[in-house]
Amino acid sequence: MELGAFSISLAVKDIEASKAFYEEFGFKVFAGDASRHWLILKNGPHAIGLFQGMFPKNILTFNPGWESNACKLNTFTDVRDLQRALKAQGVQLTT
Repeated sequence: MELGAFSISLAVKDIEASKAFYEEFGFKVFAGDASRHWLILKNGPHAIGLFQGMFPKNILTFNPGWESNACKLNTFTDVRDLQRALKAQGVQLTT
């Protein structure tokens, strides 16, 4: 099952303070716009999304169709097919 590029999306209170904190661990801004309250930081293949005021909790994010550098994959499994496969295996999905 190909889930696509993985990152953790963090609901942060202060995007600039959070950015500075993760930069201390070697993360660098990869994408986003701090003035719009979101950034994606990477350290090697590891990605962290910082989102200020966009959602209430942290989220595990999978991006089907992308590899870890946000480049499109030639082939990938559609998220709806992943959902059907998981339900067929008895996995109960919740929001």
